Amino acid sequence: MTIRKTRREFLEDSMFAAAAAAAFAAPTSLIAAEKQSKSPNEKLHVAVVGLNGRGNAHIGGYTNRDDVIITHLCDVDSKFHESKVEGVAKRQDGHKPKFETDLRKILDDPSVDIVSIATPNHLHSLQAIWALQAGKDVYVEKPVSHNVSEGRRVVEAARKYERICQAGTQSRSNPGMIEAIEFVHSGKIGDVKVARGLCYKPRKSIGPKGNYEPPQTVDYNLWLGPAQMQPVTRPQFHYDWHWQMPFGNGDLGNQGIHQMDLARWGLNANELSNAVISYGGRFGYEDAGDTPNTQVVVHDYGDRSLVFEVRGLVYDKKLKESSVSYKGSKIGVIFEGTDGYLVMTTYHSGSAFDKDGNKIRDFNGGGDQNHYNNFIEAVRSREVDHLNGDILEGHLSSALCHTGLISYQMGEQVSPAECLERMEAIKTTENVRATMERVQDHLRDNGVNIDSEGVTLGPMLAFDPKTEKFIGNEKADQYLSRECRKGFEIPAEGKV
Repeated sequence: MTIRKTRREFLEDSMFAAAAAAAFAAPTSLIAAEKQSKSPNEKLHVAVVGLNGRGNAHIGGYTNRDDVIITHLCDVDSKFHESKVEGVAKRQDGHKPKFETDLRKILDDPSVDIVSIATPNHLHSLQAIWALQAGKDVYVEKPVSHNVSEGRRVVEAARKYERICQAGTQSRSNPGMIEAIEFVHSGKIGDVKVARGLCYKPRKSIGPKGNYEPPQTVDYNLWLGPAQMQPVTRPQFHYDWHWQMPFGNGDLGNQGIHQMDLARWGLNANELSNAVISYGGRFGYEDAGDTPNTQVVVHDYGDRSLVFEVRGLVYDKKLKESSVSYKGSKIGVIFEGTDGYLVMTTYHSGSAFDKDGNKIRDFNGGGDQNHYNNFIEAVRSREVDHLNGDILEGHLSSALCHTGLISYQMGEQVSPAECLERMEAIKTTENVRATMERVQDHLRDNGVNIDSEGVTLGPMLAFDPKTEKFIGNEKADQYLSRECRKGFEIPAEGKV
């Protein structure tokens, strides 16, 4: 009869093995894939929470390894029960995971080592904190939070309980991206004055706002979690929550969080910005969504700027290239230096150019599996420093998205001319006029009369990156957290 080791015994053995491996290998390759143990005694037990969308990637990331087994699946929608359980069983030699709708039942199981979270944004922080408090290591999807305060609480919990917590910013584990960032940091394109994230991604209307019933298979109370009780106002229940503020963060916090993270990484900015301003709107249609489909965010880092551009209105393939991309990138990041620039067009590939636009180097290589491998290696070594996407990095990048949205949410409707005038009045290394002209061209190309509709311009909000609060602005501070429903409260600072 096989006796499974206790978690403590397993981790102690793993630490000794990792120490031996570290003598011969770099920290990022502590356990090579071909050396993974297939012994049942040494397999890490994983619970995947959230089975629609990114949850499928999590399942693949773990079932691709020999030293991990998915023992639990969790989703508030029971329709995923049979198909997901059977699908996972086929990938792990018939071993069927147990299905639960309530994560808390899984957290009571001492055999679970890891909780991997791929639920809607508004649940990420609370579920991560619950899992960390239960002594589990955690992989949590991006953005790691729905607001600034709760993201910091996840960091606090990870440190307090000495758990390994990886953010789902997988580009940080891709060799091509790592090489590109090292190229930027080494000064090969000079002094980088602007890091620009791009999310030029078509997003159609999500349908008319109304009162809709949640699917009968969904436990709506659990789905809402910390969000206030409210009716469903969008026709499509799953996924379209991204475009509603109580649950999602728009494309800035959906697709854009990846590029925001890379832009901050390239700037080597290890804290939040000194100030932020944003403008934009939800143009082209009226629907159940309330997040901007067109947005510009400018973060002030003193002698550097982090700029983010969201464009969601690109459907006509006949539009000129300048309306659907910038410097060859649509969903990517651009580092603008004094001696050249670097453009990453995917999660792992791109090129560097000199000031005249001549290519000087290509970068390539990567895939999601690298990030799951890195996480498992850190779980075994028990070294936070081995993580490529530690929860602190995920918190900072997520929070930059949140503060950008706060400026937008506090905005007022102004004409494009007034918006430009106010933007040009701020001190920044960014060419605000050129960026706004591109935005206006994009909107006009998509039939939006920006001159008559106007634009929502937020205030320039001064921020203290040490306290992670706005300076002298209690109204803005109110957006840093939220009131949670009873039973789903985010712990206060110092109470995790």
